[in-house]
Amino acid sequence: MSCCANLQVVHVSEDMEVAIKVVVVGNGAVGKSSMIQRYCKGIFTKDYKKTIGVDFLERQILVNDEEVRLMLWDTAGQEEFDAITKAYYRGAQACVLVFSTTDRESFQAIDSWREKVEAEVGDIPTVLVQNKIDLLEETVIKNEEAEALAKRLKLRFYRASVKEDLNVNEVFKYLAEKYLLQLKQQTAEETEVVHTTSNKIGVFNTTSSNVCNQNSTNGREVITLRPNKQRTKKSKNPFGSCSLV
Repeated sequence: MSCCANLQVVHVSEDMEVAIKVVVVGNGAVGKSSMIQRYCKGIFTKDYKKTIGVDFLERQILVNDEEVRLMLWDTAGQEEFDAITKAYYRGAQACVLVFSTTDRESFQAIDSWREKVEAEVGDIPTVLVQNKIDLLEETVIKNEEAEALAKRLKLRFYRASVKEDLNVNEVFKYLAEKYLLQLKQQTAEETEVVHTTSNKIGVFNTTSSNVCNQNSTNGREVITLRPNKQRTKKSKNPFGSCSLV
């Protein structure tokens, strides 16, 4: 009899979703808060209000038939809040670097912002966004300069207008898709079949919480498959997919 007959695989079924922490960083007044408000609430406010420390919003979306909860962290762009905002970079799984069409200093500061994020979380899915492209008459950034920066940093580049709701959805959709792809690749690399000389035909070997539990039931090997550690239980929010903390 084939050794396969002695293998029983038990799937642990849980209602799970992918949760992605996204930090939105850049100088003050480039439109970070407005971008998150537009994406999560569908609103735009002209009045500028300086973010004190960190704000937070979230939105649930469907990406390639998979439910994803984006947790968007709006960080302050002023240096006096660096100590606070750096702490919130930790655990981030994606990043949006934002500069303004009308603010050259914000463009020149992108390298510094990226270094701050990478110092805390390493290399994560990141996009570069040029906001306020609707203000053509006030632009101080040449198209060639912005494209050259994106090419040098090897980042996907979006020209956006939060006011006109241009390319805002595309930014976060791209990050979610890239993170999901990275997550699947990581899972595939971690999962390997271990052959032994005993009756254990294969053990799905992953890290920490993904490690399969083995038990012997009536002489048969039982492998329990548990969800990936990057997933969390779905939150049932009766008040909608966006919430302000």
